[in-house]
Amino acid sequence: MPNKTTDTITVTKNDVTEDKGRFSTPKNKKGYQYDYLVFIGRFQPFHLGHKSVVDEALKLAENVIMLIGSANLPSSIRNSFSVEARSQMILGAFDKKDAKRIHCVGLDDALYNDTKWLQYVQQCVKSVTGDLNANIGLIGHSKDSSSYYLSLFPNWQSVAVPNFHELSATPIREGFLLGADPLTDTVPQSTTDVMKAFKKTEAYKRLHEEAGFIDKYKKQWESSPYPPTFMTVDAVVIQSGHILLVERRGMPGQGLWALPGGFIDPKETLFDACIRELREETRLKVPEAVLRGSRHSQHTFDDPYRSARGRTITQAFYFMLKNDPKGLPSVKGGDDAKKAFWLPLAELRADKLFEDHYAIICKMVGL
Repeated sequence: MPNKTTDTITVTKNDVTEDKGRFSTPKNKKGYQYDYLVFIGRFQPFHLGHKSVVDEALKLAENVIMLIGSANLPSSIRNSFSVEARSQMILGAFDKKDAKRIHCVGLDDALYNDTKWLQYVQQCVKSVTGDLNANIGLIGHSKDSSSYYLSLFPNWQSVAVPNFHELSATPIREGFLLGADPLTDTVPQSTTDVMKAFKKTEAYKRLHEEAGFIDKYKKQWESSPYPPTFMTVDAVVIQSGHILLVERRGMPGQGLWALPGGFIDPKETLFDACIRELREETRLKVPEAVLRGSRHSQHTFDDPYRSARGRTITQAFYFMLKNDPKGLPSVKGGDDAKKAFWLPLAELRADKLFEDHYAIICKMVGL
């Protein structure tokens, strides 16, 4: 995590104070301290805690830029609402006059690549301001490690806002996907309206089923003295500008593309587990000795939120197969894979790939 120092405004529920010894922000022609304040979040869903931050931002800035994260990911129990749905939640929570000052922009994820993510943020902000040298600030609160972005932009002053009633989107979303109605004391009416409309769709029915699957899965470990940590392996196999993928047969992520892989057995090494899973799921017509000799590199991926099933760490192995004038080796789906297939790297899509597999591929292959 980068270690950078930023100027901070401390905001209480009743007033706004500046650290005068460190900076003094001049007001613009309309009397605001900032031309733009940027609020970065996933807003899954937009709740009253988020709204309290935007309320404060509207007092301080002429315009508020809402960077809506995870814009490029497939629908899942962690990323249930589209950018469009979250924009409706946000804009609908304010009167028309204030809503005109709020700019909603989808922000792509770049997991395991902070530099790329910073570039995405800058591009999104510039799409609204037209100039990164404008009077811009960041607003948010440090509720957990996901808010560390407040320290990543040394050229933009940051505004710290207290967490409103310690609200979190996770229990609101999880309860909703398990069938509960959104509570009016946690979300604005606009969010309630969007969630109720979503509940009538086939997309909700699929996520409702998956949420039930995950809930039962986690209950198997309730008696464990400590929350379990799972270890998996994934195979990144490249040949002639193509990558070997599978389509998932079951939940979670049924129908999504994924890297061949799975859980390790108690008495095998990580590399042996990867070779086994690769052969079981793809029936790849390459001799095992050739596969073992084609290992290029390996990397551990341990984002705490990478899997809905719980804390899951994966070891990815990158295999570079030699180009063959006879073409790509034949593959066939097996075990947990509905099918296996070779995909041109140019056709990779983040919104079709399971969990963080798109980010793993980008990191391993250097895309």
